[in-house]
Amino acid sequence: MRGVDPAWLPDEAFRPIGTRRTLIRGSGPLVDTVHAEVAQACARFGGRVERDTGPGATAYDLLLDLNGDADRLGDEGYTYARREGRTTVSARGQAGLLYGLFHVVRLGERAFHGERQVERHRPAAALRMLDHWDNVAVHPVMGQVERGYAGGSLFWADGRARGELLGRVRAYGRLLAACGINAVAVNNVNVHETEAELLTDRIGEVAAIADALRPYGIRVHLSVTFAAPMVLGGLSTADPLDEYVRGWWAEATSRVYEVIPDFGGYVVKADSEGQPGPFAYGRSHADGANMLAAALEPYGGTVHWRAFVYDHRQDWRDRTTDRARAAYDHFVPLDGQFAPNAVLQVKHGPMDFQVREPVSPLIGAMPGTRLAVEVQATQEYTGQQRHVCWLGPMWSKVLRFRPAGGPEGPSVGELARGGLVAVSNVGDDPFWTGHPLAQANLYTFGRLAWQPDANPYRLLGEWIRLTFTPEKTGESARLEAGVYAVLAGSWQTYEKYTAPLGVGWMVQPGHHYGPSVDGYEYSPWGTYHFADRDGIGVDRSVATGTGYAGQYAKAWAEVFESPETCPDELLLFFHHVSYGHVLRSGKTVIQHIYDTHFEGVAEVAEAQEVWASLAGLVDPARHARVTERFEEQLRSAREWRDQINSYFSRKSGVADAHGRRIY
Repeated sequence: MRGVDPAWLPDEAFRPIGTRRTLIRGSGPLVDTVHAEVAQACARFGGRVERDTGPGATAYDLLLDLNGDADRLGDEGYTYARREGRTTVSARGQAGLLYGLFHVVRLGERAFHGERQVERHRPAAALRMLDHWDNVAVHPVMGQVERGYAGGSLFWADGRARGELLGRVRAYGRLLAACGINAVAVNNVNVHETEAELLTDRIGEVAAIADALRPYGIRVHLSVTFAAPMVLGGLSTADPLDEYVRGWWAEATSRVYEVIPDFGGYVVKADSEGQPGPFAYGRSHADGANMLAAALEPYGGTVHWRAFVYDHRQDWRDRTTDRARAAYDHFVPLDGQFAPNAVLQVKHGPMDFQVREPVSPLIGAMPGTRLAVEVQATQEYTGQQRHVCWLGPMWSKVLRFRPAGGPEGPSVGELARGGLVAVSNVGDDPFWTGHPLAQANLYTFGRLAWQPDANPYRLLGEWIRLTFTPEKTGESARLEAGVYAVLAGSWQTYEKYTAPLGVGWMVQPGHHYGPSVDGYEYSPWGTYHFADRDGIGVDRSVATGTGYAGQYAKAWAEVFESPETCPDELLLFFHHVSYGHVLRSGKTVIQHIYDTHFEGVAEVAEAQEVWASLAGLVDPARHARVTERFEEQLRSAREWRDQINSYFSRKSGVADAHGRRIY
């Protein structure tokens, strides 16, 4: 689209296909999409594409074949092969053929070289979804997109669906399909009055979005309010066991499927941060989820019920109450009670998408329940797309974690039978994600959702080669190495200059940007660090603390229980220790705080210099936007460094061993 960044699908990425002869076998709407993609590339670069429904044609370099021979790969899987100088992608389902095409795009020229190669690909998770926290009407506090840092909503403006849907949203669907995402929830989980109407009177607007995304195999989901029978239906109750309430949901859901036959289902935030839920009626979350599951079941739909339930009116004086415990305490007793098409959507950590958290103990503790694991691509607590912070390594660590302990038990990626979900970082900004380099987070999520055990650094390399097409510059090695250097360690750099050793938070209240060490320390949100003159951290041990460490399986509970065995990067999440506590590095906690904050700022300055050196190799508009963001990142990193170091210098009375200036 004119004026919109092509992200990881620039025209140049299609050159290897567009210069060759392609034969496409099969029919259907997604096969038509495949044909259109190849035809556009051939028109641009001089190749040729043909449609064929029989075995007769032989003059081709690439065969895209919907043949039905790959049952074990499912409808989304595909086989890639090189034989006798030809490249073949075969799939049973149309979606598989589309994903196979994008695999060839990722490979570039390598797709057309070599012999006797056979690769079989299928997604590990059937559902790979983005949740958009987009408001239809601009919220007076949260704006058009809650926790959005990339402009307005792609879907909504001025209180209604955007008029130019078919173009920009279709282009969005194309980008998502190219990295393996197959579902989108189009509105905020905090469902306000206007957004509630999308379920009924305004379902046609959701249908228009579905129409724009469908050519790329993206199914639409809708966030709904649990109180919809009261808000929209005029009932006096939303009790999930009330027969009239259940009937209302069944009728409303039937009307949704009349308009959107491939509708994916509902996303629900209930009894959380003021949202209504089943607790008001003395019912369980399983009761609430199962009511909606019953309404969706005749149509193959799914309800995603978020497990983000905790007391957001906590007394900060009460150290026995622990927000980290809440999801486990609420939901583990309900294991086995959820319907087969009810998915419990669990944040990857027990708190709220901090720069470092342990994996939620809820994952692995509910074998009788389908779980989806939720991460956050939008950088609410990781620099808000003003800072470079590539989250691939964080997500990879989460997905590879084995909750049972030891090498034999299933990983988080394997336990996510209900899918993998990310809160979207996309808006109507020309670069999609505000910060052009934040596109790497969106791409990496999609690819990890497809293959949770993939090496994230390999995926970063994929994204760089697709997005920057370095072979065009004549200095491909320098360009690739430069962008890689800027991104690869950026999460660890961000962690260094913000909250230390897993303690989290320390952000400005409300908008969550920039440092405020005590910003949430005396608030009702359960987000404390308990720093005093002697030490810092939250005691979550079983022996002397909140008992949270005991929610893990025995192997991990034993690791987390003691400061001597707890990993240093999570030490302050699990333990209150003295400033003189010695880490495995040989440094004390206080010296670690000083050193990492100086190091983090220095690493930002170094990355800024690397990026500046790439001028002339990167599209000027993209280079200018990133340069502008680096100015703010460096300013903010210095502010973080100085506030954190000054705070703890004053608290502890311990001087920096290197004599650096601390205010």
